[in-house]
Amino acid sequence: MKNKTKIDDSTSASDTSGGLIKSRNLFPVVGIGASAGGLDAFQKLLKAIPEDSGMAYVLVQHLDPRHDSLLSELLQRVTKIPVIEITDDVKVQPNHIYVIPSNKMMVATDGVLLLAPRPAKSKNGRNLPIDLFFTSLAEVHQEHAIGVVLSGTASDGTNGLKAIKEHGGITFAQDEASAEYDGMPHSAIQANVVDFILPPEEIPKKLLEVITKTRLSDDELQNIPKEEEDFYKQILSLLRIRKGVDFTYYKQTTIRRRILRRMIVNKNEEPADYLKFLRANIREQDLLYQDMLIPVTSFFRDKKVFENLCSNVFPAIIENKKPGEITRVWVAGCSTGQEVYSFAICFKEFLGDKTERIQIFGTDLSEPAIAKARTGIYDKSDLDAVSPERLKEYFTKNNGGYQVNKSIRDMCVFAHHNFLKDPPFGKMDVITCRNVLIYMEPYLQKKALTTFHYALNPKAFLLLGKSETTGGVPDLFAAEGIGDKLYIRKDVPGRFIQVASQRSEQILNRPPDSVKSEFIRTDFQKTADDILLTKYTPAGVVVNETMDIVHFRGNTAIYLEQAPGKPSHNLLVMAKNGLGFELRNILHKAKIEKVSIIKENIPLSVNGNLLNISIEAVPLPNTIEPYYLILFHDNNLNGNEASTITNRKKVSAKTKKEEKDIQIQLLEQELAQAREDMRSITEDQEASNEELQSANEELLSGSEELQSLNEELETSKEELQSTNEELSVLNHELIGLNEQVTDARNYSESIVATLYQPLLVLDKHLRVKTANQAFYTTFKVNEQETEGVLIYDLGNRQWNIPELRTLLEEILPQKKQITDFEVTHTFSSIGERIILL
Repeated sequence: MKNKTKIDDSTSASDTSGGLIKSRNLFPVVGIGASAGGLDAFQKLLKAIPEDSGMAYVLVQHLDPRHDSLLSELLQRVTKIPVIEITDDVKVQPNHIYVIPSNKMMVATDGVLLLAPRPAKSKNGRNLPIDLFFTSLAEVHQEHAIGVVLSGTASDGTNGLKAIKEHGGITFAQDEASAEYDGMPHSAIQANVVDFILPPEEIPKKLLEVITKTRLSDDELQNIPKEEEDFYKQILSLLRIRKGVDFTYYKQTTIRRRILRRMIVNKNEEPADYLKFLRANIREQDLLYQDMLIPVTSFFRDKKVFENLCSNVFPAIIENKKPGEITRVWVAGCSTGQEVYSFAICFKEFLGDKTERIQIFGTDLSEPAIAKARTGIYDKSDLDAVSPERLKEYFTKNNGGYQVNKSIRDMCVFAHHNFLKDPPFGKMDVITCRNVLIYMEPYLQKKALTTFHYALNPKAFLLLGKSETTGGVPDLFAAEGIGDKLYIRKDVPGRFIQVASQRSEQILNRPPDSVKSEFIRTDFQKTADDILLTKYTPAGVVVNETMDIVHFRGNTAIYLEQAPGKPSHNLLVMAKNGLGFELRNILHKAKIEKVSIIKENIPLSVNGNLLNISIEAVPLPNTIEPYYLILFHDNNLNGNEASTITNRKKVSAKTKKEEKDIQIQLLEQELAQAREDMRSITEDQEASNEELQSANEELLSGSEELQSLNEELETSKEELQSTNEELSVLNHELIGLNEQVTDARNYSESIVATLYQPLLVLDKHLRVKTANQAFYTTFKVNEQETEGVLIYDLGNRQWNIPELRTLLEEILPQKKQITDFEVTHTFSSIGERIILL
């Protein structure tokens, strides 16, 4: 594997919002995360790194935001490799170590490390800088990303390693025995997202070993020696026999990297050694199979996708349902079930308690993943994307983890299922298959999409992953929106072929005679068809739009044959004796004019005899893709005459002259037809050239406009970055002022709450803004009856006192302060009182 990362100076912080671009760098970048006890682990690991490893290392640690970090100086003492604290956006170089500064968060873009201010508090009350950096590393560097989790508390880094493993990268964790704090390594190991578990001082050696043995390009993995390729095929055959899953048409670069990973884990040098070990070890077959599947997912993955589903898709589906009709959702490749439960929670929030008509099916090839999905029990680290409100509403604590509530689990059905081989579910309103098709070759992608088209209701929805598309079957699905990976099923005939045979009780219970008679009738009909095709109908073939033969009809040996070299079913390649030119012309006309085209009097030399044939091209109607029937007519009469002419040995000179004139006339007609064909083709070519030239000019114009727009965006981006920095400073100051105001308010309220004398605060309209506890106790009223009420209306208008009105409306406006203003009044609840205001 080429664990390669890429540098691009044009990458900016704006890329970190979700539009991260893939990398093309020529050296690996290793992300290393630690928290409590991380300094000692860092030092042990760095001591073991050779100076010329060819890799860059990025250290991310939980640091106190209030103090400057001395981590880079401390680490520089134990290694000769340059240790650099990141100050601004830094371009990554091999054989360097980079350290995150205090009070900062960091992400990786295409070869550039970007710093951002550390947020005061995340949505779940924690800052997770390691997860943030690892996730960006995975998205940019894909299968070339490397993540290492060292000593620390809690679970930061686990989700980041999940992202790296999901994108095909390599993951390490410090073994728990050597870790001063084992929380972070333990969380990652329990989540089953760690490839190698080692002490810090042994990680560099294993890392170099892995990189050396797997640093192969896609071309190298696709063009391996024939002997090694045979071993890889045998390994896949073992998995097919063991698990019933054929990985032959999965992307072989990914498959072979997975096999190389397992070879390194088991210390096998050659594929032949690993094949031998695999045959003798059933457990290793299961582990390799699980490694192929990459069982990684999360709750509410891609927030915008679920917002669109909840606000637009689900309401549209429910609205179009008839009363009592069931809504069906299929999550294909559901892994451990988080996405299935995410769908269920969204439906629950949309429908309330009316979810008895919702069925959500989750399927996957991994039996352990399905078993975990059925229990619905997840660690706290698995629920980072779940809001506190949803966590409280839909989950229950269970043995240190959280279990999905029964009301949600009852909406979901999980099954071990291979949608490429097993019969699919039917009448689905939504099918989601995210980040599964990316591991398949185009042939399997097309087969899967055809299956989903068959399983969906008309106008139902298909959801794919960010890097997936329905481009292989454009006639089956239409995009729902620009940029979204949501598609609507087109109402066209499907092409799904059911794998399992269809049997019913009626067939099984049918009398033997009826079955026998049916077979006999089918046999003689087929026999009659064969005779007609062989003796009484012209030979022919059916070709598609690219002129590949998809079906042979009759004996075409006279007209077509396999050419020497690589086998091909292309009509023009198989055409004999110059027929390719004629076939190309009539097919071209048939495509343009959409009608049957026939070309007559074509001479064909067969075994020394001259035959006269005709070729006909017929567009087949009512087909999803364009197909054409090519028929070869043997003009028997002309053929016999030609044979007779050839075999005559004694003919007169006059007869020979007449035959020669006829032949010249035929050749002249042929030449005229050829010139007409060439003229037509030339006109079409010139028209195409003009269209291409026009399109090229439009593209150049569009490119100039985009360049101009890009320059404007760059300027706007710089202005926004400057404004953002100013706003960050202003926001920090406002936060400080707000904290001071809050402290002052709390201080005042504490003083008011401790007063023994009843206290009222009025606004300018003489309505009560607040009162202290002494007032409520003395006058036997509560907060609801008091706040916001006109003072004269308090307690059944018992405060409508003439002296009080005089004080508030006449005396007080003229003076700033009144002390010990005496009022005597009888209150209905507490009797007569003398009050000093």
